[in-house]
Amino acid sequence: MAIFYQNYAGFKISTDGTTYVDLSDHVVSITVNNGYDELDVSASGTTGHQFIGGLAAPTISVDFNNDTASASVMQTLNTLVGTVAKFKVIQTTTAVGSATNPIYSGLVLVNKLTPIAGKIGDVAVQSLTFTVSGSITVTPSGTF
Repeated sequence: MAIFYQNYAGFKISTDGTTYVDLSDHVVSITVNNGYDELDVSASGTTGHQFIGGLAAPTISVDFNNDTASASVMQTLNTLVGTVAKFKVIQTTTAVGSATNPIYSGLVLVNKLTPIAGKIGDVAVQSLTFTVSGSITVTPSGTF
């Protein structure tokens, strides 16, 4: 059994299509949803709905501790809002990509920001869900 301690999840996003900004040290929570549209193909005579997979419809949900420092959460995402950007996600940043620690990558639409949210006195956290443009590539090797 390969149960693991979820303490080193990584998230990187590119501001220029080449160089990635590593926001991993600000990630509070991350979820990769690699889903597909459900197409109903039920027809006459069926006793229940029947479905097939349609287009890929993945999303990535990330909760960040907000930070206004240069090349950190706020400045990076403020430059990307309204654009499509390259991303990388890994389960454990302390190890290279492998079959048990694959690198997820692709393009996300940075379609919204919530730079100010929460109660007075709480840590400033930004909860975002990025829509993946296309599909997610899973690579079982390489450097994050």
